[in-house]
Amino acid sequence: MIKVLIAEDQALVLGALAALLKLEPDLDVVGTAGNGRAALALCQARAPDIVLTDIEMPHMTGLELAAALAEEHSPCKVIIVTTFARAGYLQRALAAGVRGYLLKDAPSDTLADAIRCVHAGGRSIAPELALELWSGRKDPLSDRERQVLRLAGEGRSGAEIAKAIHLSEGTVRNYLSEAISKLQAGNRVEAYRLAREAGWL
Repeated sequence: MIKVLIAEDQALVLGALAALLKLEPDLDVVGTAGNGRAALALCQARAPDIVLTDIEMPHMTGLELAAALAEEHSPCKVIIVTTFARAGYLQRALAAGVRGYLLKDAPSDTLADAIRCVHAGGRSIAPELALELWSGRKDPLSDRERQVLRLAGEGRSGAEIAKAIHLSEGTVRNYLSEAISKLQAGNRVEAYRLAREAGWL
């Protein structure tokens, strides 16, 4: 049996995924979680073979969950199941060690097949996204630029950002300026919007 854990903050979607997978004779749903932090704790307690996770979740995103599992050298393999059909998210997912990336509108049998493929050591990437990844623009932002831009997008001032991440205001301005320049944006608001749309935040 392949042990599967599901992390999804929308209760209806979580229930539907669990019900679908329980119909498969070789899949065993060993736990469900409504946020990334709870999912990480369940992974540590129940040692699933596969974690199915959304990207946007409270407390810890699916990408942060994947990175945390990789950092712990967990044998658990991660498959993202999301509505975000953006090459930028896929690039970040692959960098975090994710083995599968599927869209929520994929046929249900695709999900079970992807779990079996990843469990056997393969990868499973939505074909339309794989194509976009090869033809799409690469993420130009550094981790710090992404962090600063995300906080700026929340409406925080330079001083508030500096305090939150323990940098000087001048350094924060430099990171914002670099991000705006790299994205060829007119200001921080436009830079944030462009980065969000590309899946880089």
